[in-house]
Amino acid sequence: MDPVTVLVLSLSFLLLLSLWRQSSGRGKLPPGPTPLPFIGNFLQIDMKNIQQSFTKFSKVYGPVFTVYFGQKPTVVLHGYEAVKEALIDHGEEFSGRGKLPALDKVFNGFGIIFNNGNTWKDLRRFSLTTLRNLGMGKRSIEDHIQGEAQCLVEELRKTNDSPCDPTFILACAACNVICSIVFQNRFDYKDKDFLNLLKKMDENTKILSSPWIQVCNTFPALLDYCPGSHNIFYKNHTCVESYFLEIIKEHEESLDVTNPRDLIDYYLIKGRQENCKQELKYTLQNLLVVLSDLFGAGTETTSTTLRYALLLLLKHPHVAAKVQEEIYHVVGRDRSPCMQDRRHMPYTNATIHEVQRFIDIVPNSIPHAVTCDVKFRNYLIPKGTTVIASLSSVLHDSKEFPNPEMFDPGHFLDGNGNFKKSDYFMPFSAGKRICAGEGLAQMELFLFLTTILQKFKLKSLVPPKDINITPVARGLVTVPPPFQLCFIPV
Repeated sequence: MDPVTVLVLSLSFLLLLSLWRQSSGRGKLPPGPTPLPFIGNFLQIDMKNIQQSFTKFSKVYGPVFTVYFGQKPTVVLHGYEAVKEALIDHGEEFSGRGKLPALDKVFNGFGIIFNNGNTWKDLRRFSLTTLRNLGMGKRSIEDHIQGEAQCLVEELRKTNDSPCDPTFILACAACNVICSIVFQNRFDYKDKDFLNLLKKMDENTKILSSPWIQVCNTFPALLDYCPGSHNIFYKNHTCVESYFLEIIKEHEESLDVTNPRDLIDYYLIKGRQENCKQELKYTLQNLLVVLSDLFGAGTETTSTTLRYALLLLLKHPHVAAKVQEEIYHVVGRDRSPCMQDRRHMPYTNATIHEVQRFIDIVPNSIPHAVTCDVKFRNYLIPKGTTVIASLSSVLHDSKEFPNPEMFDPGHFLDGNGNFKKSDYFMPFSAGKRICAGEGLAQMELFLFLTTILQKFKLKSLVPPKDINITPVARGLVTVPPPFQLCFIPV
């Protein structure tokens, strides 16, 4: 038998074996494109824009379908009805956390975001309770954000009308809000250690959203044996973790169990109370990852959304003008904006919601997993199967948002110009795994953006028609293109 025949027969055998394995012993998974042995649907998925590939598959296989990243099946939920039915109506069954090998390698199932089971529930409950005790959702944290907004304004004034990249100025403001809760401290916008921390976090966000990391998540062996940007991510993560360890050490040395100052103190006290139990949850490793979770979610997503908001307002100056007009009418030019103003500012509220809808900050959410064998729409999804909820498909639903690819605050306004809520607004995901900091993020976005627009006119370096708003990456998060602008005091 000649070598070519042997090769053809071998490949045919592997293909048949792969198809048999997928059709037997896996329940009745939803339909999907036929995977190849070992590589699955890799050749059919655009790693630069996975969401676009999902949209194409949904037109062929419907709103619930299966794709293979390598040899592992992943069920994709596409569209509002499927996402709602799974994450909300069957929230408990779909509340597991799916695998992301590039991140699992460092977080290893610790913390809040990438944890599972009772430990996840306990740490999430502890974090939410502690954050509320420290002011989240209360007037005290609003006062702090207002104060930080004034610090942000002063920093922007120092640009002296000159072109600047707002990336790290906005990141400093957002991060200081988290620091005040976690560390009971804020940092100067020129603090070198603080800026170095933010730069590493920003670099890691870009790396995690790159096509290379999507490839590594499909073929995890690459993480151990190939060079690439994932090694920079791990190096940066080690530096950030060392930074947190120093702060934890300082807290341990000065801890007063009768007077906790911040989240770290509350955690350390909880850990001491737990020492007599067999199952330890409040370990140092869990604390390190909880801090990473809070900083990553509380700094990067909020500052990136603010940055994208400024870019979109430069692109659509008529929207910026209408927002400023509403700010001056409701708030005036001197008083600091407050959350009570939002109910009287429908256009501004609609604009901020439209920014979040349009930019689609986390296109496919963070992968879920089913916690048990689940019968879903006449399919049987086995326990542990990874599930991806396409938030992008919900936020860009043309029935709910006419012309969804257009930036239009009118998507959140009724015929009388009043703010209109939408069940399709899911930038923070939905169900049991919804972002714990949603309320804090919404407060920051409103107070920071209205304070900036109250004090400055945004000036672009190029005509609006030439402004590029296409993201440079759409992986774990959506990353806006780099840009500069001038903040002109008014």
